[in-house]
Amino acid sequence: MKKRHEQKLVVLSIALCLIFNIPFILVFNFEGAIFGIPTLYFSIFSIWLLSIIISYIVLKRHYE
Repeated sequence: MKKRHEQKLVVLSIALCLIFNIPFILVFNFEGAIFGIPTLYFSIFSIWLLSIIISYIVLKRHYE
Protein backbone atom coordinates (compact mmCIF):
# COMPACT_ATOMS: atom_id res chain seq x y z
CA MET A 1 0.00 0.00 0.00
CA LYS A 2 1.27 3.44 -0.83
CA LYS A 3 2.30 5.71 1.99
CA ARG A 4 -0.31 8.37 1.17
CA HIS A 5 -3.13 5.80 1.29
CA GLU A 6 -1.93 4.64 4.69
CA GLN A 7 -1.82 8.24 5.86
CA LYS A 8 -5.40 8.83 4.69
CA LEU A 9 -6.62 5.78 6.60
CA VAL A 10 -4.74 6.86 9.74
CA VAL A 11 -6.26 10.35 9.51
CA LEU A 12 -9.71 8.79 9.05
CA SER A 13 -9.17 6.62 12.14
CA ILE A 14 -8.09 9.57 14.26
CA ALA A 15 -11.03 11.64 13.03
CA LEU A 16 -13.44 8.84 13.91
CA CYS A 17 -11.95 8.55 17.39
CA LEU A 18 -12.57 12.26 17.89
CA ILE A 19 -16.05 12.21 16.35
CA PHE A 20 -17.21 9.19 18.38
CA ASN A 21 -16.03 10.84 21.60
CA ILE A 22 -18.83 11.37 24.15
CA PRO A 23 -18.97 15.21 24.13
CA PHE A 24 -19.32 15.31 20.36
CA ILE A 25 -21.90 12.51 20.30
CA LEU A 26 -24.03 14.34 22.86
CA VAL A 27 -24.39 17.24 20.42
CA PHE A 28 -26.72 15.00 18.39
CA ASN A 29 -28.65 13.78 21.44
CA PHE A 30 -31.88 15.76 21.19
CA GLU A 31 -35.54 14.86 20.84
CA GLY A 32 -36.73 14.07 17.39
CA ALA A 33 -36.49 11.51 14.65
CA ILE A 34 -35.24 11.34 11.10
CA PHE A 35 -37.12 8.78 8.98
CA GLY A 36 -38.50 7.35 12.22
CA ILE A 37 -35.02 6.77 13.69
CA PRO A 38 -33.86 8.75 16.75
CA THR A 39 -31.37 11.46 15.80
CA LEU A 40 -28.57 10.05 17.96
CA TYR A 41 -28.72 6.63 16.29
CA PHE A 42 -29.14 8.18 12.85
CA SER A 43 -26.06 10.37 13.30
CA ILE A 44 -23.90 7.51 14.64
CA PHE A 45 -24.82 5.13 11.83
CA SER A 46 -24.58 7.77 9.11
CA ILE A 47 -21.06 8.74 10.26
CA TRP A 48 -20.17 5.06 10.39
CA LEU A 49 -21.50 4.51 6.85
CA LEU A 50 -19.63 7.57 5.59
CA SER A 51 -16.37 6.25 7.07
CA ILE A 52 -16.90 2.88 5.37
CA ILE A 53 -17.48 4.61 2.03
CA ILE A 54 -14.36 6.77 2.43
CA SER A 55 -12.27 3.70 3.37
CA TYR A 56 -13.61 1.85 0.33
CA ILE A 57 -12.69 4.72 -1.98
CA VAL A 58 -9.16 4.95 -0.55
CA LEU A 59 -8.59 1.19 -0.81
CA LYS A 60 -10.12 1.01 -4.29
CA ARG A 61 -7.59 3.55 -5.56
CA HIS A 62 -4.81 1.44 -4.07
CA TYR A 63 -5.68 -1.64 -6.09
CA GLU A 64 -5.96 0.16 -9.44
